[in-house]
Amino acid sequence: MRVRHIMSGVATAATLTVLATATPAQATEYSSALKILGVQYNAPGTDNNSCSGGNTYKEYVTLKNYNKTSTLNLKGYVVKDAAGNKFTFKANHYLQPGDYVRLRGGNGTDSDGGNVVYRDNCNFLWNNDKDSIKLYKPSGAGSDSHSYTASTADRDGNGYITYHG
Repeated sequence: MRVRHIMSGVATAATLTVLATATPAQATEYSSALKILGVQYNAPGTDNNSCSGGNTYKEYVTLKNYNKTSTLNLKGYVVKDAAGNKFTFKANHYLQPGDYVRLRGGNGTDSDGGNVVYRDNCNFLWNNDKDSIKLYKPSGAGSDSHSYTASTADRDGNGYITYHG
């Protein structure tokens, strides 16, 4: 990226700081340790939201604790889509530093050891063409947010998009 300062031809430290911290329009960066690592927005196979035999459990969002020293309890965190559909973590679920959890659709047994929590809802949450994923702290403050359009964000077409590498 080339940076030019119009008045003097030299970029100031303040200008470089602002440009270096700018984020794409589809993402909102927060200082929270809990972030969206990725989303399997398009479940493999033909979409079927039947609670018995459907594939909503193959659709998930992965949340990761990026804190290097502190364990996070997910109780009270909220995940929402653009339409306002939401899931609230109602039980204690602990993420060690660097650990992740997959919030899956469908029904199943939540497991700290298996890094999985089920929404206990067989409806798909993420749209296959475009959507927004918003993560909120128990206080209601933003923790992370991303939007995607499948045609531009999913370059390999596998239905999974990664954020925060």
